[in-house]
Amino acid sequence: MREIDSDPATEVAALYRRTWPRLIGLLVSIGGSRADAEEIAQDAYVKLLDHWDRIRRYDDPEAWVRAVAVRALISRLRRQQVAHRALARLTGRTADVQGPDGDALDMAAALARITPAQRAVAVMHYVMDLPIEQIADELQLPPGTVKSRLARARQALAPLLAVQEEVPDHA
Repeated sequence: MREIDSDPATEVAALYRRTWPRLIGLLVSIGGSRADAEEIAQDAYVKLLDHWDRIRRYDDPEAWVRAVAVRALISRLRRQQVAHRALARLTGRTADVQGPDGDALDMAAALARITPAQRAVAVMHYVMDLPIEQIADELQLPPGTVKSRLARARQALAPLLAVQEEVPDHA
């Protein structure tokens, strides 16, 4: 348990200053839009304020904010994908998907080609170096689901990044 200051506004302000840049970086990596990342993060901190009496006692309040924000962003990205497909069907146009562009392909473009759920676990695991169990806890998923999404993300990213994935002999 963490020691608790007497002024909640001071505690939240300190947490915000300490965690905002990391959270925005994570959300931009997952969603690609800084504007969306900032809006989602702002909403997560507002929710934090609503639950601060409980969250302030957590060992890692940042993990709570991160989990709320990542789940909200995944949900938003899924809704956008559904709306885009529906619009394409209504207008009779198909989505114009560009293939990889050789040397010009970068990690952000590759990440944009996988699902938001795969992107979230891949960034949280490989960029933020969070263990599978913590990702599962934060995203409220079974560890097996996190492992499955990581495997699918690696499989989808390998041809985009011209990476040869090594498969262990015991697999």
